[in-house]
Amino acid sequence: MSSAILFKDIDEPGLGTLAVYQRRGGYGDVLRKGLSMPREALVNELVESGLRGRGGAGFSMGKKASFMPKGGMDKYLVCNADESEPGTFKDRELMTKSPHMLIEGMILAAYAAGATKSFIYIRGEYAQQADILDAAVAEAYADGLLGENILGFDFSLELVVHRGAGAYICGEETGLLDSLEGKRGNPRLKPPFPANQGLYQGPTLINNVETLMTIPHILGMGAAKYAEIGVENSTGTKLISVSGHVKRPGNYEIELGMSAREIIYGLCGGIEGDHEVKLWFPGGSSSPVLTSDDLDLGYDFDSLAKAGSMLGSGAIIVVDDQTSVVEVCLKLAKFYRHESCGKCTPCREGTQWTVKMLERMKSGTATPMDLDIMASVQEQITGHCLCVLGDAMAMPVGSMIAKFRPEFEEYIEAARERAERELVASLDAGLVGSAT
Repeated sequence: MSSAILFKDIDEPGLGTLAVYQRRGGYGDVLRKGLSMPREALVNELVESGLRGRGGAGFSMGKKASFMPKGGMDKYLVCNADESEPGTFKDRELMTKSPHMLIEGMILAAYAAGATKSFIYIRGEYAQQADILDAAVAEAYADGLLGENILGFDFSLELVVHRGAGAYICGEETGLLDSLEGKRGNPRLKPPFPANQGLYQGPTLINNVETLMTIPHILGMGAAKYAEIGVENSTGTKLISVSGHVKRPGNYEIELGMSAREIIYGLCGGIEGDHEVKLWFPGGSSSPVLTSDDLDLGYDFDSLAKAGSMLGSGAIIVVDDQTSVVEVCLKLAKFYRHESCGKCTPCREGTQWTVKMLERMKSGTATPMDLDIMASVQEQITGHCLCVLGDAMAMPVGSMIAKFRPEFEEYIEAARERAERELVASLDAGLVGSAT
């Protein structure tokens, strides 16, 4: 594992203040270097680094910036800090401890994209982090690091911290844009894509916290050196949030390509109670699950995709062999049913149907046919929604049915037998009561 980049000295006292951040080199030579480069050269540096978006989609950050049109129209940069994916809490730590690293990354990203107005859209539950960011932004403005002619260069940037209201759907980039404009957070039909028509109908670059914070480090060490870290098509380090049945849950910075076994049994100390892994979500609750057979996979974009899952937000949720897969499935489905905006039918109705069928299994009124219907519903949802929220439920639910079908069938049969015994017992009790 390489030395830490984003988490290097992250716990240094006072790092969140401008004075300590500048003492460590922040807003210094790297920022001046970036603002003195032609925009195209900075974009090429990001492309050559191989940096892929750390928010879930894994698209090349540099190529995304290159899609921004030329011209004098208003362009926008939006930081997606709506970290709502269950199991993900890495951006929270970054914003809490090093807010100025985010601001510096946004200055460079905005310059590369030609944007002069920027926003940090932060989830409503992150009230403490929003306060920290507000204070850091105020410090940056007071020191001439935001506003007109930053560091004396012919580049100006306005930055606003905008608080969301707690809707998971606003983590989807177009739902986020609608919310930022003061509308209900509903996803938009694409195309047009945000790079062409985003915030206030203007060209908009959207990236998440971790992605933007990486930019100053790439510029500092050079794209070629950054690209040497990790593996092919998955360069650099990645922050991961590990939760569930592990002995040492938390945030870790790893070099991409490290095996899942090294993460779970090495960094996280193995499974609580020394049980075995039943399943694990490699990229948050919306990623198709993997099993203990997949622990020697490299934790990188391509390896996880070949295994039928995805790296996603970098949230690894570990479930041990003492836990019912049906209970996990039901809890997940209820979350996505609750968070669906209801705009499109496959997601609105599919999440509801899935919850109802799982509840039938739990109550003992389901049959094996319900399992086939539920699997079919997931197939009808996937790829047929306006945004990926429907897929975010259908993919993990579908994968659990495929990988653990015998356990689902045993659960259904056991629940039916239990319900029948309870019914007989209640009828017997009723007969005894009437006889007396």
